[in-house]
Amino acid sequence: MSILENHARRNRSVTKTKQWILFLASVLLGCAPGEEIEAPEARQTPNVVLIVADDLGWRDVSFNGGEIATPNIDRIATEGVRLDRFYVAPICSPTRAGLMTGRHPIRYGMMRGVVMGYHDYGLDPEATIVPQVLAEAGYEHRGLVGKWHLGLSRREYHPLERGFTRFVGHLGWGFDYVTHERYGEVDWFHDEESVDEPGYSTDLISEHAVRFVREHAGGEAPFFLFVPYNAPHSPFQAKEEDLPLYEGLEPVAIEAVVGAGVPPEKYEWFGGHAMSRARLEDVEGRLRNRRITGAMVHAMDVGIGRILEALDEAGVADDTLVWFFSDNGGDTGIGDNRPFRGSKGNVFEGGIRVAAAARWPAGGVSGGGAVSAPLNYLDVMPTLMQAAAASDRPDLELDGRDALPALRGGEIAGDRDFYSYCAQLSDEREQLMAMEGDWKLIVIGPEPLDRGALAESQTMLFHLGDDPGEQNDLWAEHPEIAQRLTEKALAFRALQPDEHVPIFWEGRDGFVAPERWRVAE
Repeated sequence: MSILENHARRNRSVTKTKQWILFLASVLLGCAPGEEIEAPEARQTPNVVLIVADDLGWRDVSFNGGEIATPNIDRIATEGVRLDRFYVAPICSPTRAGLMTGRHPIRYGMMRGVVMGYHDYGLDPEATIVPQVLAEAGYEHRGLVGKWHLGLSRREYHPLERGFTRFVGHLGWGFDYVTHERYGEVDWFHDEESVDEPGYSTDLISEHAVRFVREHAGGEAPFFLFVPYNAPHSPFQAKEEDLPLYEGLEPVAIEAVVGAGVPPEKYEWFGGHAMSRARLEDVEGRLRNRRITGAMVHAMDVGIGRILEALDEAGVADDTLVWFFSDNGGDTGIGDNRPFRGSKGNVFEGGIRVAAAARWPAGGVSGGGAVSAPLNYLDVMPTLMQAAAASDRPDLELDGRDALPALRGGEIAGDRDFYSYCAQLSDEREQLMAMEGDWKLIVIGPEPLDRGALAESQTMLFHLGDDPGEQNDLWAEHPEIAQRLTEKALAFRALQPDEHVPIFWEGRDGFVAPERWRVAE
């Protein structure tokens, strides 16, 4: 029996159980079986449920042809639209900063790398973010359930200080899925209270997201719910009962990650991080973690299904904008980013082009089609502002655009460039990218801006329309295009302020986590 057949068999059993539960609910609520509970009156502005996976590969969803069955994530795409060219930053914190502000995270010093617990840094408290704008538009309840990762060393970085009215989850980066510990201290909160709550963290996130929907779906005001899962980010931990589902899953070939003909000594540049070579050459470890990843994605997909069912049961599914995507590509050699080259931590398509879908039936985001227009994480803020009929805010100077015309099957007017940058582990492996239409330039090397000259760097030019897998370097054939994009890329890199996220390792030696990761006043 194949992996997908095995999953389908199990899913049918779950469906029968759900049907029986719905029958009992109808009896308890005084409704005849099959009779629908009266739905709330249709809204002018939608509820918003924004779901972000962590390190999910492009092909780690079945709607992109993957081997991991994701029927509930697929449901968002089949009842809404699939976003075929949706871009994010190469790593966690920058994507979160960009989607929350609608501005390039480099402007806040938030693009170089992720915020670690030993970094005294976070998203600028003066930056206006999504829940604050939605509050002004009448969204009374604004929940964050899951992973924050935008600063945890100061009170001013806390989500409850940034416009959220409810927070359940963890403030920092990857942690133990069962003990909820990092550096020996529990990072799990209900608002400001540190809580010992037993359970697999993916399931807890789903459970609390469902509770939020049930509590607020019947209110007069629309609600905003941000659900940033920690799955399938490392550490690779799955529930025992889910592991048999993916015992036949195989890891991705090294060539599919780094590209054909790349020597092992270059794996650190093309694989995404300093451990790329060791990880890629550890065949047994990649096999084990790939199979665990399948089970982790399964648990997340089941949870997303529960959220969608809660919207159905509350009668608000049509009036809710559900938007799903990953914060970056799949982890090196473990996530499946095919047919794209690269992975989390680099600016090849595999690191920044992610699985994404959106659904809002009452708003015209439906039909199961595909959106081919390039959209990106900076578009989240202006799109939600438009959907929520929020006041015009030219003072925000947004870099993103309203994506609703594209989500509804139309076009976004005008040309748009896209940029990316990552130097999380070392200035010696800095990556810079500029995209203009289908042309994409990548520079990998030590501090390309500060040195001025690019002689020591590897500079590549690709035409994504003809070569989405980025295998055919056209730099020598189109030097004028390469030069133009190089100038644009360096101008983007110059936006980084003097104060920015420190290098990954800075502050780690001798670090002792605060008790229960409580935030200092």
